[in-house]
Amino acid sequence: MKTNLFALPQFSLRFIPIWRRNFLVWKKMAGPSILGHLADPVIYMLGLGYGLGGMLPEVGGLSYIAFLSAGTVCYSTMNSASFEALYSGFARMHEQRTWDAILNTPITLDDIVFSEIVWAGSKSLLSGVAVLLVIWLMGLSHSPLSLWIIPLSLLVGLCFASLGLIVTALAPGYDFFMYYFTLVITPMVLLCGVFFPVDQLPASLQHVSSILPLTHAINLARPLLNNVIPANFMTHIAVLLGYVLAGFYISLVLFRRRLSQ
Repeated sequence: MKTNLFALPQFSLRFIPIWRRNFLVWKKMAGPSILGHLADPVIYMLGLGYGLGGMLPEVGGLSYIAFLSAGTVCYSTMNSASFEALYSGFARMHEQRTWDAILNTPITLDDIVFSEIVWAGSKSLLSGVAVLLVIWLMGLSHSPLSLWIIPLSLLVGLCFASLGLIVTALAPGYDFFMYYFTLVITPMVLLCGVFFPVDQLPASLQHVSSILPLTHAINLARPLLNNVIPANFMTHIAVLLGYVLAGFYISLVLFRRRLSQ
């Protein structure tokens, strides 16, 4: 029977065994994995926060390192989800043929793609929590509202996992991912308020920034770390959820096309 490429996803709990399989594989190297995802954002936060921050006045009423910490949580979560969805997801699909083996069971492609998103989101949750612990230990935030960073990390991870799988579905090889990081991830980091306020950008770039998911994530994280309820928080959450759903559907359609050829 020919697959309907544009059929709506069919959700089921069959994604759970796939998630568990990925977890059992990852558990064997969990320590180095967590350390690797934690080291890069923390080095940026400490290096720029204390180095550059020593030459800057307060930014938005915060010390520069406190300002940077919110961007670092979201940056870490985005990177963790992106790497998992791109490199590890591609390996399971193309190199290791794990997906082919799973598809010989009653599990469907919809379950596999959904499980990849949830798994990448789960890993990014660990990265976000690890950076949040560093922020707490350094005394950069004592806000009870900062606990909301934990579910936010999961949402941001799901968002960038969905977007990353679109690229994975199109990729002929690992080198292709450099285009995504160079042309999408890096500009997003520079435009979305990780290192400096978005209102310092020209008006045209502020408009571009306003539609990018990382901006909405940081607009939620920064007030929470400062014990302030984010303005328009429902809008920011809705935008991130929109990216999750759109990314999931588009990547699923692309995987259906790729695996049917």
